[in-house]
Amino acid sequence: MNTNPLFGPSWDLNRWTDSDDRVRGGSSVSELVPSTDGVFFRGNLDIETLGGAGFASQRTVGQDEIWDLAGNDGIELDVVPLDGKRYTFSLTDEIPERRRDGREQSALVWEYDFCASDAGTTVRIHWKDLRATYRGRQVENARPLDLSRIRRFRIMARR
Repeated sequence: MNTNPLFGPSWDLNRWTDSDDRVRGGSSVSELVPSTDGVFFRGNLDIETLGGAGFASQRTVGQDEIWDLAGNDGIELDVVPLDGKRYTFSLTDEIPERRRDGREQSALVWEYDFCASDAGTTVRIHWKDLRATYRGRQVENARPLDLSRIRRFRIMARR
């Protein structure tokens, strides 16, 4: 099993971008801020603009990078347990097509929810605990995630 860090402790923030609800008319914002031990995920989750829902997220960028995680039984996130909010980690094995307006279409993603207050310092996510979703809604009987071709990672706060 591979135990090498995928992104830290020295993160290349050029490999990440915001993907907030502003793409749907919301006003949430997020950013990754470098620290000596990795990054802080920080921002403002606005649930008023979109009528009680919203999301603020950071995701990997690029069209060419592929991570092969097939030899692993899961992934670990080192988390500072401080705010008690619910977060979602997700990954996908596809890069969606672009729409005419330049934005990406939605893709099938696999998600795992956790709270920073009860996570301790390590959140261990087993592949079997991921749930397939499309635009935040669970997809029953989804195709299997291709762990040998992971194309994108995301960390999100939402409601």
